[in-house]
Amino acid sequence: MKRLMEALLATVIAGVPAIAQTDAAEIKFDSVANALQLPAGLYLGEVGGVATNSHGDIFVYTRTGHPTITIGTARPFAHGGSRLFQFDPNGKFVREIGKDSYGFMFAAQVRVDPNDNIWVVDQMTNMVIKFDPQRRVSMLLGRKEESVRVPARPPSGNGAGQPTDLFDRPTDVAWDAAGNIFVADGLGNARIAKFDKDGKFVKSWGKRGTGPGEFANVRSIAVDAQGDVYAADGGNRRIQVFDNDGNLKTAFTNVGNAQALCMTKGPNPVLYVSNSNPPDDIDLDGEIYKMRLDGTITGKFGRAGKLPKEFGTVNAIDCRNGNTLYVGEIGNLRVQKLVLH
Repeated sequence: MKRLMEALLATVIAGVPAIAQTDAAEIKFDSVANALQLPAGLYLGEVGGVATNSHGDIFVYTRTGHPTITIGTARPFAHGGSRLFQFDPNGKFVREIGKDSYGFMFAAQVRVDPNDNIWVVDQMTNMVIKFDPQRRVSMLLGRKEESVRVPARPPSGNGAGQPTDLFDRPTDVAWDAAGNIFVADGLGNARIAKFDKDGKFVKSWGKRGTGPGEFANVRSIAVDAQGDVYAADGGNRRIQVFDNDGNLKTAFTNVGNAQALCMTKGPNPVLYVSNSNPPDDIDLDGEIYKMRLDGTITGKFGRAGKLPKEFGTVNAIDCRNGNTLYVGEIGNLRVQKLVLH
């Protein structure tokens, strides 16, 4: 609570309105058993992303596969490859997309845009890959490290919002009604990058810090019908809201360690926010909040754990069908299908 009050006080002093922590009513819900059926011998690893299209098909981007050695500027390290799976609306496995893709290394997120294009965000190749509805690559943003000249690359971790179309450990992607593309370049850097609908870089904003408009990291983003951008700044325990040009409008400090965001469509949109959970922090219970776009929390559900209806570090939420959610968990290596009552 002390940290929340300090964050709120700092925001108020800076002249930016903020919404503070409030109690939230429990929402009753169920977890659907065996929601996804994988073929024998195929398993999910850490789930970076889960998303659905207009037909109800389910896409899962997961950290699994053969180990890969990456040699960077600091030191070599090993990690698993990543794979993109498609399931039908009943959860039956359909196909793997982009098998052995050059751009698949460490799953950060998968999203589906209003035209059913599939967008994959990969944290270690520093790429955002757009697949059209026929599963063909139709756009690439960013570059894999070995193809980038070092002098042209922003220094890792400076998060200075430099005007560049190169990423350092991106985490998410979203769009506005005009088709502009927003990328959370959120871990190596701490900024949001804006591109036009054709993939031309427009601008970026944000840098590492604790002040208004600054980020500890940007874990997830969402864009509303007016084009405002909502950014999960989990390290600073808040969501920051910007207009379409990156000007800060407000901050919500009532959601704990905000990690994954999902915004519903329609006349009364709501935002789902995961308060994901280092288990040694007594303020973080692992629940998911449901909130209005003015920052008012209308309910919460779930808690940290490994059983059904419990969560282990939620990295992705799909809320296309408002009260039926798909939740991707890094810690529990699974996707849960949740039905809210």
